[in-house]
Amino acid sequence: MKPIFNLVCAVSILFLLNSCQGIKELEFKEYKNFKLEKAGFSKSTISVDLVYYNPNTFGLELKNTDLDIYINDNLLGHSAQEVQVQIPKKQQFTLPLKIDVDMKNILKNSLTTLLSKEVTIKAMGKIKVGKANLYKTLPFEYSTKQEISLF
Repeated sequence: MKPIFNLVCAVSILFLLNSCQGIKELEFKEYKNFKLEKAGFSKSTISVDLVYYNPNTFGLELKNTDLDIYINDNLLGHSAQEVQVQIPKKQQFTLPLKIDVDMKNILKNSLTTLLSKEVTIKAMGKIKVGKANLYKTLPFEYSTKQEISLF
């Protein structure tokens, strides 16, 4: 009886994990609370809250993120964090993000970025999402153009 139960559980888990492929992509809405948390010569840390909308008819839970952040295809920094963010169905939610910034990359590419009217911000990596303690690691890639104005 126990091997059959284990087989049924394994098949159920595989079915649920495969059904995660039908997840609609989360929609980025805005960012807010952009802050410099820690400043340093070689490495700094910034934090930002990202607001997303979940178009799915079911809620999810975001367990962790492992992302590289780029500005105009130049590496800004890396964000790897364990988070427990509840993603409600058909609602907006906020993802707090901390980014370790490599200051060499900032200084090397800052002049061309500052002289541009808009920048392309890209995040690439993987996230772990799931439901009812069943999680799946999914590739994550997001890109947006952001207007900047210094003058």
